[in-house]
Amino acid sequence: MFKTISLSALLCLFMVQANAQKLYMPRDIQKAFNKGTRDLSGKPGKNYWQNTGNYNISITVAPPSRMVKGSEQITYYNNSPDTLKRLNLKLILNIHRPGVARAGNASNDYLTEGIQIDKFEAGGAMAKWNNAAASGTNQMVGLAKPLMPHDSVKLNIDWHFDLSKESGREGVIDPTTFYLAYFYPRVSVYDDYNGWDTLAFLDAQEFYNDFNNYTLNVTVPKNFIVWSTGTLRNADKVLQPEAAKRLQQSMTSDSTIHIATPADLAAKNITAQNETNTWTWTATDISDMAVGISDHYNWDAASVVVDDATHRITSVQAAYPDKSEDFHHSVQFSRNALGWFSRNWPGVPYPFPKMTVFQGFADMEYPMMVNDSHQDDLKFAQLVQDHEQAHTFFPFYMGINETRYGFMDEGWATTFEYLIGIAENGKKAADDFYKKFRIVRYINDPSTMEDLPIITPTSELRQGYGNNAYGKPSLSYLALKDMLGDALFKKALHTYMDNWHGKHPIPWDYFNSMNTGSGRNLNWFFNNWFFTNGYIDLKLDNAQAVAGGYKLSITNVGGFAAPFDAVVTYTDGSTQSTHATSQVWEKDQQHIIITIKANKTAKSIMLDGGIFMDATPADNKWTAK
Repeated sequence: MFKTISLSALLCLFMVQANAQKLYMPRDIQKAFNKGTRDLSGKPGKNYWQNTGNYNISITVAPPSRMVKGSEQITYYNNSPDTLKRLNLKLILNIHRPGVARAGNASNDYLTEGIQIDKFEAGGAMAKWNNAAASGTNQMVGLAKPLMPHDSVKLNIDWHFDLSKESGREGVIDPTTFYLAYFYPRVSVYDDYNGWDTLAFLDAQEFYNDFNNYTLNVTVPKNFIVWSTGTLRNADKVLQPEAAKRLQQSMTSDSTIHIATPADLAAKNITAQNETNTWTWTATDISDMAVGISDHYNWDAASVVVDDATHRITSVQAAYPDKSEDFHHSVQFSRNALGWFSRNWPGVPYPFPKMTVFQGFADMEYPMMVNDSHQDDLKFAQLVQDHEQAHTFFPFYMGINETRYGFMDEGWATTFEYLIGIAENGKKAADDFYKKFRIVRYINDPSTMEDLPIITPTSELRQGYGNNAYGKPSLSYLALKDMLGDALFKKALHTYMDNWHGKHPIPWDYFNSMNTGSGRNLNWFFNNWFFTNGYIDLKLDNAQAVAGGYKLSITNVGGFAAPFDAVVTYTDGSTQSTHATSQVWEKDQQHIIITIKANKTAKSIMLDGGIFMDATPADNKWTAK
């Protein structure tokens, strides 16, 4: 439908776009805007493109053997305007090879030979593969025939690897329980601003993948259950009738249904009793697949309505050893979290058909799955699960390049973790947790690394990653929410998410989308929080009684445009609080004079940032002489 736009709206958009240029923009990012693949309105540009693939993967696993054998057929589509003479493959499990660059030390149990390619065929041409030479987590592969724009190439790959004995994000959980992540060779992202993503995994970088379509076949011995990203397509073939019936019942049940209990597992009445069973899963327009396997894990499931408009239902499942008390609550934790996220923050319906919580050791998110550790404290267990499931939206609904910009997903998951924590445990408990786990160590650490600008690429950080990815960006999102108010902030956030879900946004797309969505020039705020070495440190220089209140002189020692409360304690012992949003810092981010209302004589006045913790709270107080 043709839609007109008013002259005033065009002028407003022009001003927002013009102002957006004032933010620092690296030269490679600027080229993308110049080429029209990204637009200053915040939307993908008219020339935006992204590549994709269809993956048909089959793997065989037979615990307690740690050997995983796989074969895959990839159809890779080059939607770019460039002719590709080479493809870059991600071989992430090579992180386990001795001598590979990684962020930390590795024990003997961590080390393996990595992925061993047994056959590699591209475009019908067999290639000689040297596993010894392909020792890192990236491997460039030449094509016999260049891949032209808007053409595709078929790859056929056979491989095998041994799972690491030391489970982290993937590996052996126990002798007959495995978690498989990053387990298949994949074509890395080729994007409009950087070309091939060739950043090393380092066992520290996280997700940056194309949105692909997957068919996954997992062959395991009888009595082993498989949980995976995607939709199980052959439940009636791999499950005995009663188990298949329970699974189907759980798809519309609010109450937790126990599909597989310890008694069921002992009686061997869950899986089909063939020597092996092949479980088939499909997932479309998604960035990765992960798999859990066990012959002794409980299996619980229920469902939750995630979209009130369409009444769409999502399956929520859990896989865990019976002794873990916290995981007996996981399905209901999931029902609460996915329903809350869908209706509140971010207020976007959970986009996938399923979520599975699998007990491992990683506390790590994957598309439609989380690998969480056991916790004795139920509230903490719920919070960890909330955080990992919040990642559904960032980076899996929004295809974040978190290898470069970790704050674009971890900062949001931390923010949603805090907001749902208020709903679950009350504001005081949520504030206390947020300060204790996200802020207090950072604000009390004056080292240079902790005050690097948030925009610093994650790949270039060796220290300070936690604060730059989690605490500081989360504070910026919460400060902006406080400044704009919930309704306008949500409108702007939804503008960003509508523009970029299923695509690859970068920070400037966020900044521009929020400007457009709010109808305001927020560049002063983004520059302050993302491009400076700021921290939170306010100083109350003086308070002066004036008609109807007090005039406060405040210096922003740390530089961040943080909100605060001015709390007046009167001589009669009563108190009164006045809230100031970050807006007070727009014109001058070094010093302000504000007037607060007061109807009695003040004994003292204190600046209280709440979760916006101050580096030197001792100078936040004025006392009358």
